[in-house]
Amino acid sequence: MKKRKAMLFIIGFLLIIGVSYFAAIHYKISQFVDVEPPQNADYMIILGAKVNGEVPSLALQYRIDAAVEYAKKNEDTILIVSGGQGPGEDITEAEAMKRALVKKGIHESRILLEDRSTSTYENIKFSKELIPEGAKQGIVVTNDYHLYRSIQIARDADLKVEGLPAKTPEITLVKAYGREYLSITKYYLEKYVLK
Repeated sequence: MKKRKAMLFIIGFLLIIGVSYFAAIHYKISQFVDVEPPQNADYMIILGAKVNGEVPSLALQYRIDAAVEYAKKNEDTILIVSGGQGPGEDITEAEAMKRALVKKGIHESRILLEDRSTSTYENIKFSKELIPEGAKQGIVVTNDYHLYRSIQIARDADLKVEGLPAKTPEITLVKAYGREYLSITKYYLEKYVLK
């Protein structure tokens, strides 16, 4: 009986720790959902997401729409579209974004392609190589649930960036947040424990 009580106590204790940890992560994510980016940024990095053949997924389309709205109000901002080609994609995510931006009235001369990356880390690493010399203030554009970790990774790379949140499709909310909790946990482990 004592063993059973002790086991239940340990399980309950671990459950409380787990719930508290994920609640803390959710709070961190929520702080970036409604942020206002600074005006007249020197550059923006638009992070890639799934492309269906040659058509941006809804998540990616929301990122494109947010970038267009900002770019039309801030005409000197350079746009870096970042994303390679994954399974089921006939073109790179960067190329899909570029085509969509041009269709929406953003001049091609403002768009730089980073088309090698396969992760958020690589998005930032390879995009950093394209940032114009002398550029200081940047913006990272991605779906709101993904913004906290993306900003942390960019700041770890010594970039001065703020976030521009795009909507997250409602149909993917649970899956997106679940995956992001795990990705943030991996980020913390690599940054603070395994380094």
